[in-house]
Amino acid sequence: MAKIRPFKAMTPVREWVEEVSALPYDVYNREEARAEVEQHPHSFLSIDRPETQFPVGQDMYADCVYAKADEMLQNWEKEHIFEMDSENCYYIWELTMDGRAQTGLVACSSVDDYLQNVVKKHENTRADKEKDRCRHVDTTSAQTGPIFLAYRANAEIHEILAGVKRQEPLVSYTAVDGVGHRVWRIADEKLLEQITEAFGRLFHTYIADGHHRAASAVSVSRMRREKYPEYTGEEEFNYFLSVLFPDDELEIMDYNRVLKDLNGYSEAEILERIGASCTVEKAVESPYRPKKKGEFGLLLNGSWYKLTAKAEHAVEDPVEGLDVSFLQREVLQPIWNIQDPRTDARIDFVGGIRGLGELERRCEADCKAAFSLYPTSIEELFAVADADLLMPPKSTWFEPKLRSGLFIHKIER
Repeated sequence: MAKIRPFKAMTPVREWVEEVSALPYDVYNREEARAEVEQHPHSFLSIDRPETQFPVGQDMYADCVYAKADEMLQNWEKEHIFEMDSENCYYIWELTMDGRAQTGLVACSSVDDYLQNVVKKHENTRADKEKDRCRHVDTTSAQTGPIFLAYRANAEIHEILAGVKRQEPLVSYTAVDGVGHRVWRIADEKLLEQITEAFGRLFHTYIADGHHRAASAVSVSRMRREKYPEYTGEEEFNYFLSVLFPDDELEIMDYNRVLKDLNGYSEAEILERIGASCTVEKAVESPYRPKKKGEFGLLLNGSWYKLTAKAEHAVEDPVEGLDVSFLQREVLQPIWNIQDPRTDARIDFVGGIRGLGELERRCEADCKAAFSLYPTSIEELFAVADADLLMPPKSTWFEPKLRSGLFIHKIER
């Protein structure tokens, strides 16, 4: 059963909230991160990506870089940019994007739940990315990026949180990307107990986004447990910062593919070969956005095609039944000879937030073909995780993103 608990959050004081809060560290490349920090020096990105505080070319994995993140975090607390809550609390975080709201509970989730698979995963982590965030958490003794967790919608939890939301929010603002943020603080002992017990009746929570942050927090917890063998399990390093959302409020966007070449085939040969597993027809709209599972859009030589998977090529399996798996198995591997999309430089991935126009732009700039996909559903994500399987890379794109710097969970040094 899911174990969560309230915590003393370190948060930016009200007048600094909008300046400090930042999109996650991994949505920026090095040049974008540097430009953002130069424009907004108090963006939390400067702590999440501390190499931005050094000259261009600095080894971003050097000890001095992580030490800089720790130094800045401590200084911002001394300068009263951040303040520590005086008591253990839960927090409600509502995000609104394009008129759609989702309400999450900011809480600490159990490391042991992660280790015992109560917290379900659907994605592998990369060792280099995990090591980077592990060193960041260990050096700062703080979890600065929340893990996005989902749970099956629950009427009891909904009613409790809805009751709190009838009060005035502690924070209310709209970020530069147009996403609205509202925060409520829950300190009432009875409510804290009700929330903890309600989540304790859930069998599982699911990592929607933040596998690397979660794995890093768990790695640091294991290191601290080795360092302090007399640990009780109640220390803060036994928990990780999370925001838990009901599945019926979440939306997964499409995660599309672009190809750098045609693998030596002509346009006609590509269409003929795709025809072995899909019906191919000229799209009636441009660009073409798939309307249901099993449909794909193909942009080839400036023209859009509608592809529909043939029933005899469908697979009844949580992973192989995904549209991203079908595309890889029936199209990208046999036609483009892409064996591993994680490492093949001829394929790139375009998150749905960039729109289908980005596929057209890429095909004019540096690519020869593009595929638009129907989004993976939250039900498919749960099915894969419940089967203890893993999704193919770049299967899900969640929006809105959880901003960093609004909530920080400090752990013992």
